[in-house]
Amino acid sequence: MSTVHVYDTTLRDGAQQEGLNLSVTDKLAIAAHLDDLGVGFIEGGWPGANPKDTEFFRRAHDELDLRTARLAAFGSTRRAGARAAEDPQVAALLDARTPVVTLVAKSHPRHVELALRTTLAENLAMIEDTVSHLVAAGRTVFLDAEHFFDGYALDPAYALEVVRTAAGAGAEVVVLCDTNGGMLPPQVGQVVQQVARDTGARLGIHCHNDTGCAVANSVAAVQAGATHVQGTINGYGERTGNADLVTVVSNLQLKLGHPLLPPERLARAAALSHQISEITNVVPYSRQPYVGASAFAHKAGLHASALRIDPDLYQHTDPALVGNQMRTLVSDMAGRASIELKGKELGYDLSDRPELLARMVRTVKDLELQGWTFDAADASFELLLRREVTGEPLRYFDVESWRVITDSGSDSSLSEATVKLVAAGERQVAVGEGNGPVNALDHALRQALAVAYPELDKLELIDFRVRILDASHGTDATTRVLVETSDGSSSWETVGVAGNIVHASWLALIDSFTYGLLSQGVEPR
Repeated sequence: MSTVHVYDTTLRDGAQQEGLNLSVTDKLAIAAHLDDLGVGFIEGGWPGANPKDTEFFRRAHDELDLRTARLAAFGSTRRAGARAAEDPQVAALLDARTPVVTLVAKSHPRHVELALRTTLAENLAMIEDTVSHLVAAGRTVFLDAEHFFDGYALDPAYALEVVRTAAGAGAEVVVLCDTNGGMLPPQVGQVVQQVARDTGARLGIHCHNDTGCAVANSVAAVQAGATHVQGTINGYGERTGNADLVTVVSNLQLKLGHPLLPPERLARAAALSHQISEITNVVPYSRQPYVGASAFAHKAGLHASALRIDPDLYQHTDPALVGNQMRTLVSDMAGRASIELKGKELGYDLSDRPELLARMVRTVKDLELQGWTFDAADASFELLLRREVTGEPLRYFDVESWRVITDSGSDSSLSEATVKLVAAGERQVAVGEGNGPVNALDHALRQALAVAYPELDKLELIDFRVRILDASHGTDATTRVLVETSDGSSSWETVGVAGNIVHASWLALIDSFTYGLLSQGVEPR
C-alpha cells in the first residue's frame, strides 16, 4: 500500500528482551500473526548463530504460508580478511532460503577498531563484498548501520561512506540504527535529512527506547525522508525495548496519512498484540498506546458526562481503527453518567432507569469505601450490574463450603483444598492440591465443575495481585485480591476483598469462573 516499508524484528531483536524465550513453534506462530497484520517484512533470526534460528528457517520454508510479508534472515558482514563467498556465516544466510537478507555492519569508527579489530578501510571492503555477493545470489539486501547516529556525531564523513558503500554495492535500504537508544527526535530528523541529501540512498530507521523516544524518533525519521521503519510488537527488546511497531504505524497512518497497512488489517492490531503476549507469556501492558486495555478507558465522572454527548471530546482517535474499544471505568469517582455509559458498553440501556442508576452509584461508592475497586475489575462490575438489572445474581453453581489446609515440610509447603458445591443438579465434592492455597482452590473448583462445565478447561489464571488496604492493622489488615484470567483470546479481571487473604482470593476466583462462563455464552445448568 505504501512506499514506506513496515519491517518487524520481534523474532530477532525483540527476543533479546530479558526473560523472553521463544521456541521455534512460538516463532512460527508469531510470524503467522505478523503476516495477518500485514507487515511487509519479518526478520526471523540469525541462521548459523544458534540451532534454534537455523531450525526456524528450515521449518518456515516448509510450514509458513506468508501472504503479505517477506521473510528476512539476519546476519553480519564477512569476517575481516576473508572473502564473502567463502565465509560460513554468509553461506548460512543463503542456506536460510529467504528472499531478503538483512546485514548488520559497523558505522562507528571506534566500534570498527575496538570491536571488529580491523581498519576502517577493511570494514568498508567487508560491506561491499558481502552485499554484492548476496545481491548476485538473488537476494534483496538491507544493511543495518549499527550505532549510526553516535558514529555520525563522531565522524560524519566515515558514517556517510558506510551508507554510500552499501548502497553502491546494491543494498536496497540502508537502515540508520540508534543502537544505544540515546537520540532525541530533533537529532534524528536532522541527521536523516542530511544523510539523505548527501548520499541519495534509500534510508530506514531502527530505534531503541532508552530515552523513551523510540516511537517519536522513528516518526521523526520518516518525516525527514526515511522510507523503511523497523520495530517490534509491544516494544519488546533488550534494555528498555525497541520502537513499538504498532504505535509507530498507527501514528504514521492515522495521524500523518501514510497508508502503511490496509485499514482492515490495522483494525486487528489490538487482538494481535494480545495474542502475541499470550505466546511470549509477557503480561500485556494495559497502558500501551492504541492497543492497551486502558488506552481508551475513562474514569472521572466529568469525562463520562462529556463522553455521553460525544466520545471524541476525550479521545484522540476512534479506537475501532486499531481494534480497541472505549471503556468506562467505574469507581468512587463515578456518577450516573459513568454507570449509564458502562451499562451501554455492556449492552444495557439504563437511560430511562434513574432509580437503578442512583442505586448503583451508591453501591459502588459504598463498596469502594470498603476496599473494592471496579476500575481494575470490569468483570466483577459487570456481574454486579447484571445482578441489579435482573434482580438476582448469576449462579452457575451453589457453593456449600470450602476449606484449605497447608502442610509445611522441611524445604517446601503443599496446600490441599476441599470444595463442596452443587452444579447441574449434582452435588460435587472435590479435593485439589497446589503450591499455595489459591492454586489448590483453583484446582479443586475446576475438578468440582468439570462435568457440568467443561468449558472452564480453556480458562487460565494469568495474573494474581494482592494489596494490603490498611497496613497499620498489621496481619489483621483487610486484603484486596485482583485476579486476571484468559481464555486464550481475551482476558478479564475480577476482585475480592476480605479480612482473610484466602477468602478474598476465593471471591475473585468465583467471579472469574462465573464471568468466563458468561462470556462464552454458557447457560446455567
